[in-house]
Amino acid sequence: MRARPLLALLAALASGAAGCTSEDARGPALAAPPPASDGGAEASAPAAAAALAGDPARGERLVAEFQCNRCHDGTGYAPAARDAHCVQCHQDIAAGRFQAPAAAMKRWNENLVQLRDVPSLAAAGDRLRRDWIRGFLLSPHDVRPRLHATMPRLAIGPEQASDIAAYLTRERRDRSEQRERPTAPLEGASAARGRELYEAKGCGTCHAFSGTTGLTAVAPVKGMEKETRAAIALAPDLRHARDRMEPADLVAWVLDPAAIKPGTPMPQVPMSPAEARDIAAFVTTAELSPRAPASAPERLPLLSRRVTYAEVDRRVFRVTCRHCHSEPDYALGDGGPGNTGGFGFKPRGLNLATYEGIAAGYVDDQGERRSVFSRGPDGAPRLVAALLARQAEEAGRAAPAVRGMPLGLPAVGPEEIQLVESWIAQGRPQ
Repeated sequence: MRARPLLALLAALASGAAGCTSEDARGPALAAPPPASDGGAEASAPAAAAALAGDPARGERLVAEFQCNRCHDGTGYAPAARDAHCVQCHQDIAAGRFQAPAAAMKRWNENLVQLRDVPSLAAAGDRLRRDWIRGFLLSPHDVRPRLHATMPRLAIGPEQASDIAAYLTRERRDRSEQRERPTAPLEGASAARGRELYEAKGCGTCHAFSGTTGLTAVAPVKGMEKETRAAIALAPDLRHARDRMEPADLVAWVLDPAAIKPGTPMPQVPMSPAEARDIAAFVTTAELSPRAPASAPERLPLLSRRVTYAEVDRRVFRVTCRHCHSEPDYALGDGGPGNTGGFGFKPRGLNLATYEGIAAGYVDDQGERRSVFSRGPDGAPRLVAALLARQAEEAGRAAPAVRGMPLGLPAVGPEEIQLVESWIAQGRPQ
């Protein structure tokens, strides 16, 4: 019992691989999905269009294969059992429903910041462009700046992404206003009025709108009730709205979010249809400044002092890695997705819960054991390369040959990477 919430803390999104660099598209040596093929000169335009459109039936099977219901509701599948549903487990801990000693519950709640809220995929076809979903699956990026976790970089190829996007957007609600969808939903709308309404109605209380200038700063919400906290955490940065949503869908969403997606934490703010069109015009046409180039933290030199396994385990492996690369008793009855497989990844047999397990390495595609300490082309040990790759991913530079760890979660800090790298360089003393 003592270890279960520790696994739950990061299990869904830190789970993807059992190793670090690419040997195939599934395991510890995880390659990025292969580039989309145009089929060469023999590929027909209809075939290419069909591949891009995707197959909803295949997409439905892929949603099950990638176990999307372990994090997301609205997949078309029943939610995973609580012990396998990372978000539900965390919500139960936060609500005091988890059966554990009071002291343990207090300690867990003090550190429970990950995976308390994850967006539902319900009514995706009423809200999101199919091509945006496809691109997001292939290249996840931070859409919700107030969530710690992001969509993990899974082993999804272009055709698979098209199929999943087709499945998630296969249906649209038969709302009366959609029976005759306006061809120019923002005709007559005023972006200038929309900007005034955006501020007057307090949209910035929950939403960031990066790239815009001159918006009035909104004071943080003090109450932080459950619904308010969830609304703020799940609110997307509105600079992405023009890519994610059709204008008509954005207008309908602003008018009555719950009519489109029942249970959404976004409140219905009183406004007229004309006001909704004005706000949508502002959100979709506001001038955006270019994104400032991001950079990964500077890599620190090796430590001269002695570094032991006990210190590395306490500050790094126990905090993050064990949640998905561990032994069965620790990981809710199995070894975690990074050990015995899950989330579309093959079993790799990597156990980072013990010194002996780390030394044993992982299993490659040929069934041979390989070391996580072997060095890649840049000279970095595989384990270190994976940690550095996550920093690069956060800076917008995903490495095709290395899948960053922890998967979908904030990168390990430079001091922690320095610690791991120094320990390896010193011969991995216990």
